[in-house]
Amino acid sequence: MAKREPLVDFSLFDPNSPLGGRFEIDGCNHQRFEMSQLDGILFEDFPEMKIIGYKDVTEKEFWVRGHMPGFALMPGVVMCEAAAQLSSYFAVKYDMLGCDVIGLGGIENVRFRGSVFPGQRLIIMVQGTRLRHGGLIYCKFQGWVDQVLVVDGELKGVPLFEASERIGRAKPDPV
Repeated sequence: MAKREPLVDFSLFDPNSPLGGRFEIDGCNHQRFEMSQLDGILFEDFPEMKIIGYKDVTEKEFWVRGHMPGFALMPGVVMCEAAAQLSSYFAVKYDMLGCDVIGLGGIENVRFRGSVFPGQRLIIMVQGTRLRHGGLIYCKFQGWVDQVLVVDGELKGVPLFEASERIGRAKPDPV
């Protein structure tokens, strides 16, 4: 099998110098607590629709205790969620879909090529490939650990609603 090239060359960013962290991410994404799967932003190129972020995997992750005790292996679905959260952050920050909350509309052609364990940093690369404002964003994604590809695939993001319409927010009574 041919070696996969990264969506962004590793020489173009410093994995130890984030452009943004939890504060910036929380300004665009609504996942909190155990569901937040993104710790920092390392690279953004809006004209090329490319972004890189990371997740520092720790022993405190919600899945560590039960996902293969004694051999804590990051679930593939969590890797895909991290990529979806990174693409959502990028799309909301640059108002690509015209909404404040973006949902995962689908994943395709996903391949798990390696493992991620507590103590490792999962570097996630996302590149938008198609965009329809108000409709969908299509992206390619890759996950890397120590410059070794561990996951890749494609995802679709769909607009869900404006932040003011979030579930659980009280709506005024009709007059």
